[in-house]
Amino acid sequence: MNVKKFAAIDIGTNAVRLLISNIIENDSSCKINVNKATLVRTPVRLGDDVFNDGIITPRKVEKLILSMQAFLKLMQVHDVLDYRACATSAMREAINGKEVIEKINSETGINIEIISGKDEAELLFMSENVENIKSGKKYLAIDLGGGSIEFTLFTKKQVIISKSFNIGTIRILNNKVPEFAAFELKRWLKSITEKYQPDFLVGSGGNINKLFRLSETSKNEPLTFSKLKNLYKYLDSFNYDDRIKILQLNTDRADVIMPAAEIFIKVMKWTKLNEILVPMVGLSDGIIRQVYNNYNSKK
Repeated sequence: MNVKKFAAIDIGTNAVRLLISNIIENDSSCKINVNKATLVRTPVRLGDDVFNDGIITPRKVEKLILSMQAFLKLMQVHDVLDYRACATSAMREAINGKEVIEKINSETGINIEIISGKDEAELLFMSENVENIKSGKKYLAIDLGGGSIEFTLFTKKQVIISKSFNIGTIRILNNKVPEFAAFELKRWLKSITEKYQPDFLVGSGGNINKLFRLSETSKNEPLTFSKLKNLYKYLDSFNYDDRIKILQLNTDRADVIMPAAEIFIKVMKWTKLNEILVPMVGLSDGIIRQVYNNYNSKK
């Protein structure tokens, strides 16, 4: 048995994450096991700057650099063999995004790639947890972030179609989602549902993972439409401060959780699918798998 460590850095619109995972290679078979070694999350919230002013401010750049320096030290302590750092919606839209990436690289040596919405969707669902979901069925995978929402329609582990919309929780909180964007999303979802008739939904990302935990749904069971609606009403009965004090949500989760729940409820309505499977994965999990595959192919 061989154990190797790989890392993923996800620079999202709401938070920045470092995931370090153990990849356990079994000598007797070609299968691998992926175990989370550590997950660190810093609440940088790039979207507040980008969606209001179009740039990443010096204070947020400083926070990013400090996060990357800390992540680098952690990767060194864990003897990480390889890593990949990906930035998503906020960095894609920032006027000074490339400049910020160059500065971070100069200060820390970490090379950050700005990935497209399509790449983001496909990376997300490289995770083994998703690969094992009812592989003979068609499913519509949803990843909701602070700046965008990605949809990918899969069947037999193959991508049929994927699309990204600039609708996210931080945009909604900042009133930066135009009316036509929601109309376009609704129309696209209805047309995809009619044409391909997906069997079920699969959700990923921090918000749906948190909603799933709060719903107290059993592992491997779907989160139902009725349970999600009841959970939304329950969360809405608390103000922001009480969600932090009583429900013990992080400060940067207590506000975005509400628009996130609303979006998932609408998606379920528009697709007429009453269940959503939540394999508890995020972009970092898919990056880990890709980094491992690339490391093996180079070797």
